[in-house]
Amino acid sequence: MLVVSLSGSPSLKSRSGVVLAHAGQWLQNQGVTVTSLRIRDFNAEDLLFARFDSPQVLDFIEAVRQADGLLIATPVYKASFSGALKTLLDLLPERALHGKVVLPLATGGSMAHMLAVDYALKPVLSALKSQEVLHGIFAIDSQISYGDNAQGGDLDDILTERLHEGLEHFFLGLQHRLRARNKSTGGHLQLAL
Repeated sequence: MLVVSLSGSPSLKSRSGVVLAHAGQWLQNQGVTVTSLRIRDFNAEDLLFARFDSPQVLDFIEAVRQADGLLIATPVYKASFSGALKTLLDLLPERALHGKVVLPLATGGSMAHMLAVDYALKPVLSALKSQEVLHGIFAIDSQISYGDNAQGGDLDDILTERLHEGLEHFFLGLQHRLRARNKSTGGHLQLAL
């Protein structure tokens, strides 16, 4: 199984990036291959001028094409997800998420922003024809602390439990997708449980 992990934060230090790193590590512990991408590593001019032929954009499109699922993490700004992330998602072909399982992750300063995933990000993901956009996980900034560990910080116990529950659903969705794909091609699939 292959998952693309996409950080939508333009900041070097990012709470949504910490949550994403924890999620990526959990998936790797389940035997999933995780390709990590960060919006801040993309050439800003390629995004702003919608350069669909940029080698970096083409690599991103190919990574998404090959993936079984996507983790997408974003900070919430002004009651919506990162504008830089929207610019990158706009460069994907119309059906780029067809057959993919997507787990959105978001962070914000207060619970007042928790619906940003449902009302702002999910419609964009649905427009890209995602097979399944799972219930997003929203974390408030106080649930995440920065640190020097491999994930860049720590999550409180409540957030950790919610994240793991969401990742279990995501992992099951990936397994279901692989079973269906394998059944349609007549092959055999072995899952590591």
